[in-house]
Amino acid sequence: GIDLGAVSSCVAVWHHGRVEIIPNDHGNLTTPSYVGFKGTGRVVGDDAKNQANMNPTNTVVNIKHLIGRDFQDLQDEVKLLPAEVRFD
Repeated sequence: GIDLGAVSSCVAVWHHGRVEIIPNDHGNLTTPSYVGFKGTGRVVGDDAKNQANMNPTNTVVNIKHLIGRDFQDLQDEVKLLPAEVRFD
């Protein structure tokens, strides 16, 4: 299963009669829920979190609570985010 959390996420499988959490590329059992964009590429998790202070306008974090909500209802909240949010 996948737990897509607002702060962190993790992936687990049922293996040999028990749940086994799969470590990420850094060996951690949870991954920060961050995505960063650099040029034409992207970074996720720990790498995105590590570059967030240097690249705040191109880093998406704490966005899960906005999913599924009407864009017009979010105008005040969106103004507080460092990244540009738009509805296409």
